[in-house]
Amino acid sequence: MHPKLTLRVQSVSLVVGAILAATALPSAAASAAPPPKPGAPSTPYGCSVKKGPWDCLAQCESNGRWDTNTGNGFYGGLQFYQPTWEQYGGLKYAPRADLATKKEQIKVAEKVLEAQGWGAWPSCSKKVRVERIDGRVHRVKAGETLSSIARLYHVQGGWQALYKANRSVVGSRPDRISVGEVLVIPGRPAAEQD
Repeated sequence: MHPKLTLRVQSVSLVVGAILAATALPSAAASAAPPPKPGAPSTPYGCSVKKGPWDCLAQCESNGRWDTNTGNGFYGGLQFYQPTWEQYGGLKYAPRADLATKKEQIKVAEKVLEAQGWGAWPSCSKKVRVERIDGRVHRVKAGETLSSIARLYHVQGGWQALYKANRSVVGSRPDRISVGEVLVIPGRPAAEQD
C-alpha cells in the first residue's frame, strides 16, 4: 500500500473512531436511574402533588408563573381566555388574569371548573392527570368548616392536614373558608386504601 494512502486510511479511522466514541450510548450502569418507589406521587412538569391541582395545572399551562402575559391572548397562571375571565367574574379582581393574584385566579378557576369541568384546560388537565392529584376534591358548601370536611372524608391528621393541603387556596385564616372554594382532599378514598 502506498505510504500516503496508508496515512489517509489511518486518519479516517481515527476520525471515525472519535465520532463513534463521542456518540456512543452510555453504559447501562452509568445511565441507570433508581426505580421510582411504589406509590410515590409523581407528575409531569415537576409539580408538587402536595400543592394540589391548581399549582400542577399552572406548572403545565404557564411554567407556574401566575403573572404570565405572553401576548397569545391567554393570561395568568392558568392561561385564561379574556372572555372566560370576564364571564366567570374575574373583573371583580383585575382587568386580566395576569394582573390578579394567584388566589384570585384560583377563585375564578373554581367557577370555571364547576361549569365546565377539567376539560376547560383540555391539554394540561390530561397531561398532568390533574383530577388524580392528591385523590379527591371538594367544593365548600354553606355551613361547612375544615373540621366538618375532614371528618366527612376521614382525613388522617384532621382539619390541620386538610388546611396544610389547601393553604394556597384558603389563605392564612383556616377558620374562614369560602363557599365554592375547591379543596384538595389529601389521602386516598377509603375504597382504594384496602
